Amino acid sequence: MIFRDRAEAGQKLAEALQKYEGQKDAIVLFLPRGGVVLAVEVVRALDLPMDLVVPRKIGAPLNPEYAVGAITEDGEGIFNEEVVAELGIKQKQLKEIVAQEKKEAQRRLRTYRGDRPPLDLAGQTVIIVDDGIATGLTMRAAIKSVKAKGAAKVIVAVPVAARDSLEKIKREVDEVVCLDTPRFFGAVGAFYQVFGQVEDEEVVELMKAENL
Repeated sequence: MIFRDRAEAGQKLAEALQKYEGQKDAIVLFLPRGGVVLAVEVVRALDLPMDLVVPRKIGAPLNPEYAVGAITEDGEGIFNEEVVAELGIKQKQLKEIVAQEKKEAQRRLRTYRGDRPPLDLAGQTVIIVDDGIATGLTMRAAIKSVKAKGAAKVIVAVPVAARDSLEKIKREVDEVVCLDTPRFFGAVGAFYQVFGQVEDEEVVELMKAENL
């Protein structure tokens, strides 16, 4: 399945999440930055509140794009220990990268939320939305963060995901809504006709628009 853009993917996700429309204890959280575009479509269609969760990918020291783990907003990590060992990455190196990414996560939270307080997740049904899942590490960190904040039920909603990653995620949440799990999975962007970079300014504007 190929999506025209993130907005169309978000609209299709909203259709798949119809049973949560207007549910009083349901909240939609997005992973920035791309996830915000989909989340906006979901909350508009389902009349739900929106907030964000900011896990950060931990890349290999010599290849930052190659994920070896991810951290929650508070710096708690989930790592692919086999890959870490295979690449010979030292704990000191990992700690340095984790510290940098934790700082970036906190910057994004401050920038995107502004002076609005975070939504209380305790006892809530939390729907975590992103534009796709490749390794699944950042989504798993998001799940860990949401559970730590007391969510009663956790749902992951994405348009497309790698099958092996999704299987791991299914074991960690109450429900998964995924529109496509292609047999061959390269990068998330390959399943969109338009997959441009979402900038900080767009996230801030969409958050403002949906939280008035």
